[in-house]
Amino acid sequence: MQYDDNATRRTVLAAAGGAAVAASAAARAQQPRAKGPLVWLDMDQQALDDAYDQIVYAPNREQVAKRRIANSEQARAAIGAPARVAYGATEIEKLDIYRTSRANAPVNIFVHGGAWRANRAADYACLAEPFVRAGGHFVILDFTNVDDAGGSLFPMVEQVRRAVGWVYKNAKSFGGDPGRLYLSSHSSGSHIGGCVVTHDWPKEGLPLDILKGATLGSGMYDLKPVRLSKRSKYVKFTDEMEEALSAQRHIDKLNTPLILAHGTYETPEFQRQTRDFHAAVKAAGKPVELIVGEGYNHFEMLETLANPYGLLGRAVLAQMRLGTTA
Repeated sequence: MQYDDNATRRTVLAAAGGAAVAASAAARAQQPRAKGPLVWLDMDQQALDDAYDQIVYAPNREQVAKRRIANSEQARAAIGAPARVAYGATEIEKLDIYRTSRANAPVNIFVHGGAWRANRAADYACLAEPFVRAGGHFVILDFTNVDDAGGSLFPMVEQVRRAVGWVYKNAKSFGGDPGRLYLSSHSSGSHIGGCVVTHDWPKEGLPLDILKGATLGSGMYDLKPVRLSKRSKYVKFTDEMEEALSAQRHIDKLNTPLILAHGTYETPEFQRQTRDFHAAVKAAGKPVELIVGEGYNHFEMLETLANPYGLLGRAVLAQMRLGTTA
């Protein structure tokens, strides 16, 4: 077989050029400029918009996403395809169950991110492999997106809560222990996760401590600054939505031990949101741990959950009282 060295070189240069353009755009966005009127804390509108736009601070987003999808294909080949089960009435209300061989095993439920607008459960299979091999079931949720929900976050939160309830009621059907449910999440999925752990579960006839632990990574826990940012162009925020779906305002309903995490290369707002939520939960006297990923950006933090020796993988396995091998 012959190789076209010039074609190979052009491909490499094109890829490098694309990465350089993205990095250059991010660098330009963070260069000193004349500041406009303050909108939130010490931020003007541009700074606040940038603080809720991951590409500004993580220009390798697409590269990491492609890696995650490729790794997920490999994970399915290694541990098998999941059981695909409906938890609600609409077509999107389904979940993927990756089963371990251990009987009566703990269950981790994962809520993906994507700015409330993107991604599917199949794209996150790579997260399941270390948990399945360590003796835990891993359940990945699909749910509607904010665009299909007409700009409302309520349907997303309601579906994820319904999915958690379904897993509790049906865990035994796939060899899971309903008394050992855990939740993990990332990005906008952690916003939803915050709404799950502060939900009034007894109103639905379910246990107050339905979740024995949760790890919320790189999330948002108060919607006020998000409402002021450019995300309001596609999320139709209301006073009711801001109040009801800001987990930090409902800590009185929190009955789940938390691990909260962010990377040092995340946007300033995603770091602050996590720090402030941690401080508020701690001040309320409820169990919470803060993990700071040194040198990780928003998307790289999630990759550590797919590694049993990674920052989040190690933490969640320990939270579930699992080792690194089944």
